[in-house]
Amino acid sequence: LGLALYAGSLCAATSATFLYHDYCVIGAGPAGLQAAYFLQRAGRDYIVFERSHAPGSFFALYPRHRKLISINKQYTGKSNSEFNLRHDWNSLLSHDQRLLFRRYSHDFFPNADAMVRYLEDFASLLKLRVQYNTAIIHVTLERDEQAWNGHYFILTDQDRRNYKCSSLLVATGTWVPNVVNFPGSEYVEGYETVSINPEDFAGQTVLILGRGNSAFETAENILGVTNFIHMVSRSRVRLSWATHYVGDLRAINNGLLDTYQLKSLDGLLEGDLEDLAIVKDKKGKLHITLRFYLENRNTSAGIDSITLPQDELDNFATRAPYDRVIRCLGWKFDFSIYNRSLKMMPGKGTKKKYPQIKPSYESRGTRGLFVLGTASHSVDFRKSAGGFIHGFRYTIRAIHRLLENRHHGVPWPSTVYPITQLTNSIIKRVNEASGLYQMFSVLADIILLRENATVFEYLEEYPIGVLAELEMQTGRKAPNGLFVIIMEYGRNFSGADKDVFYYNRAVGEAQHAWQSNFLHPVIYYYKRLPTEREMRLRPPDWPLPRPDAIHHIVEDFLTDWTAPNAHILPLRRFLENCLGTDLRNFFAESCFLFALTRQKLPPCCQQGYVRMQGLLGSERLRRHAAEAGLLQDDTVTDLLGDRPPDSHTGAQDQLLRDHVITVHPLQHLVNAKDE
Repeated sequence: LGLALYAGSLCAATSATFLYHDYCVIGAGPAGLQAAYFLQRAGRDYIVFERSHAPGSFFALYPRHRKLISINKQYTGKSNSEFNLRHDWNSLLSHDQRLLFRRYSHDFFPNADAMVRYLEDFASLLKLRVQYNTAIIHVTLERDEQAWNGHYFILTDQDRRNYKCSSLLVATGTWVPNVVNFPGSEYVEGYETVSINPEDFAGQTVLILGRGNSAFETAENILGVTNFIHMVSRSRVRLSWATHYVGDLRAINNGLLDTYQLKSLDGLLEGDLEDLAIVKDKKGKLHITLRFYLENRNTSAGIDSITLPQDELDNFATRAPYDRVIRCLGWKFDFSIYNRSLKMMPGKGTKKKYPQIKPSYESRGTRGLFVLGTASHSVDFRKSAGGFIHGFRYTIRAIHRLLENRHHGVPWPSTVYPITQLTNSIIKRVNEASGLYQMFSVLADIILLRENATVFEYLEEYPIGVLAELEMQTGRKAPNGLFVIIMEYGRNFSGADKDVFYYNRAVGEAQHAWQSNFLHPVIYYYKRLPTEREMRLRPPDWPLPRPDAIHHIVEDFLTDWTAPNAHILPLRRFLENCLGTDLRNFFAESCFLFALTRQKLPPCCQQGYVRMQGLLGSERLRRHAAEAGLLQDDTVTDLLGDRPPDSHTGAQDQLLRDHVITVHPLQHLVNAKDE
């Protein structure tokens, strides 16, 4: 009993030392700071833990050669700040116009040091609550039915201080180098430590393991001073302009492709790195062989006793010895700090470097644990931009909105409009919205129909992977059907083996919009909210289940979807067919005529003319409408009566009187018909 009492008092003393916060954020990189911004704006209790003395410590070292591949477009020809974010891949979202990245660098591909300065200012100017020099070394769970998620998260730092939080946001990125172990791998230099001084490679022969941007970045740096560079990787090179995935090889780094294809000694090879072996000779040269040649052999006996591939195949591609071998295989998520109780498991296949998470960015194993930023890229790996600043700044905002609804009862932000504004609302968003544009096929605008489709509710940038859970995740109801607006590339246009420059690659006619290849808006219509089963069984490569109706707005060379005939008219007719109503706008005269000749007025007349609202006409406007075929000439003549043709002011005055004294135009029209 004494031991039990002592243990209980010890536990109580220990729990008393916990520093509690509602939200704990691990990592003060771009993702952690973006999450902190939204939490602070909402007035939430949070803390950000950063192991370094300043935010963005990853960018203080990487990329090693200091040039970012995220574009920083200074000019777009437009002043719309939301549109300009489509071409600003470095800024985080905030209300402070000082914190736009273009104020920190004018380079199209900025230096990484500018990112370090930017993140420092972002944290300091916004007064974000970041606790520096705090390395979280262990995370576990404490069960408690009173907690938000049925448990608390217990975090321990390097000084054995403990922290307790209800919700954990992991924004540590992927920073552990990928390492392949094979015989002789001890002779390999890592990207994280290799020299960046080209003079250190003068006159040398270099082999690079890897095929991503870090590998080509390293090759680009030494391309002009080496004898030759060979690059080996398991997969073929993937060009970002062909895959439309910004994480694949970018043009700024692909100089080695020129020297390879133009036969200037450099070259690319494909092979499984785990099948390789490296043998060092007495002169320090590194020879590439295959693992099976070394089986049951004593490698310490010397290279002369080891069979090399060129001994059997005298034109073996890598028969020339190398001076240096450099590993550039990217990074993976650090799972080591998470207790087994959290069930933080790596993904499968190509996603094994990321933790397993749901489309809502919540851990599959632990409720209340959300993964942010680069580490959350498994949701859209090789599909969209969720692993990069210009993508995850929007997914983090979406996560914040999900948390606001779940824990604080704040519904997803929405705006209610009359149905007459449906076409305009869609056109405005597809031409301006940066979240839809950057996170194509992942984030979508949702239009919820209400009150027999006389009004609609507009929700912006919702994760479509959890569309079936929309009512629970947003606090909004969808009883009357919905539209989903997303951006997509053509189904068969992206891929490492695709020729994206072929003749007639673009579509220009509205009737062929469904064949559009380049990024373009797509509108899905559902009479009811799709179920989880329908989401799970959706067609391959489809972001959503099969809809009741679908409409593609034809791709546009200028990404400007405002053409009246090519873009707006087909969209309006699609919406009208889905809703069974007329979404056109009418002048007061037409609404008045419809009131006498139709059983049901168009929404424009119901919500405008009948309520004494709408556009006041003039004689010039009426004549223009008549010439355009919008009004019949006899209707114009009847309604104008004997007014002088040039009486502009008189026409307005008469129309005003018509609106104020509604019996007069009715009697006038009846008299005209009697005559």
